[in-house]
Amino acid sequence: MDALSVARLFVCAFFAVVLIQSSIDKLFDWKGNLEWLTGHFGKTFLRSQVPMMLGTVLMVELMGGFGCALSIIVLLTRGPALIPLVSMSLVCLNFVMLITGQRIAKDYAGAATIAAYFISALYGLTLMPSPV
Repeated sequence: MDALSVARLFVCAFFAVVLIQSSIDKLFDWKGNLEWLTGHFGKTFLRSQVPMMLGTVLMVELMGGFGCALSIIVLLTRGPALIPLVSMSLVCLNFVMLITGQRIAKDYAGAATIAAYFISALYGLTLMPSPV
């Protein structure tokens, strides 16, 4: 196994852990997350959309996180390259959604943190094998 293959595995493992943990937190503490986000977006035009946004982020996180976990198996077995590519695309989409919300809420420190995750995800996306 070469360094590129190992890097692909670690990127998928990292984002599987990050997104699955975040999804589990949202599932088991829906009320707490909803309350915090309602306050966070309270002074924005998105205040009435918080439940829908939370649900959307949860679904993208679940698909991206479990897609990354599946991608580990796919990469190890040389399965269809489309799965890791789509999974990492969902990871990137998740962080674009999160940073958009942080910027709208004017939480620039939170947005900066998400930017680091996004850069890592974008780099991970470029590492994934091409399905063509």
